[in-house]
Amino acid sequence: MKVAVFGTTGQLGIEMRRRKPQGVQAAHIGRDVADFTQGGQLKKLVGDMDADVVVNAVAYTAVDKAEDEKAVANRVNGHAVGALAEACRSKGIPLIHVSSDYVFDGSGNEPRKPDDQTGPIGAYGKSKLLGEEAVRSAKVKHVILRTSWVFSAHGANFVKTMLRLAKKRDSLSIVSDQIGGPTPAFAIADAIYACAGGLHSGSNGGTYHFAGAPDVSWADFAREIIAKSGTATTVQDIATADYPTPARRPLNSRLDCESLRQDFGIERPDWREGLGKVLKELQAT
Repeated sequence: MKVAVFGTTGQLGIEMRRRKPQGVQAAHIGRDVADFTQGGQLKKLVGDMDADVVVNAVAYTAVDKAEDEKAVANRVNGHAVGALAEACRSKGIPLIHVSSDYVFDGSGNEPRKPDDQTGPIGAYGKSKLLGEEAVRSAKVKHVILRTSWVFSAHGANFVKTMLRLAKKRDSLSIVSDQIGGPTPAFAIADAIYACAGGLHSGSNGGTYHFAGAPDVSWADFAREIIAKSGTATTVQDIATADYPTPARRPLNSRLDCESLRQDFGIERPDWREGLGKVLKELQAT
């Protein structure tokens, strides 16, 4: 199976390179070749490809900054994704596109199912929904894989932020009323390769959820990070209302991942095990 992966430097792009299964040929396409702010390039790139599945691991992920850069977020997360999906349809290549829990409004306490009504509350979530809608409108065979709270040993993420702050402070105030599933980037890469294999073998695809288990608050996630890292910093619970940010965050980021298990045999990863692996990697560097 030949897989073309757009995105090489983000958390997921790095893990897609590192987690490539035996027997899979993967071409990794970076921004030096594919500029996602210029969607017109993508049609020619895909047209010249020899690939069985295309993976889009490119995203504008600056949630707060997106409030002031809506046009850029929409181009990268929306319009360029549409161009990529159209190109894949023309070439007859299935597309796997990674999306986000931010397409939901965060209301309620139950895990959101893939076919639940969307309703993003910020510019980032709206841009991700724009990309999803573009993929579906293109009528390309696809998997849209929504995930949440991604972490790894690379790039900027919550785990690395907590480790950095814990070295400087005796106490951290972390929101406790946002609940979701932290997800190791390496597990997302594994899931994507499994979905690629399924699409290549004839699976129909659709929209799916993939997030780590068990669901937890940011504050409890921080406590686990600090405990496993061996520092003595304490974590104080605060409400989202007490920590204002430019972009609103969904309070409920729980994702129901059952359909992915049923259709592709992919189980939710235990984020605590993933955290242990990431911390070990960080300690070794």
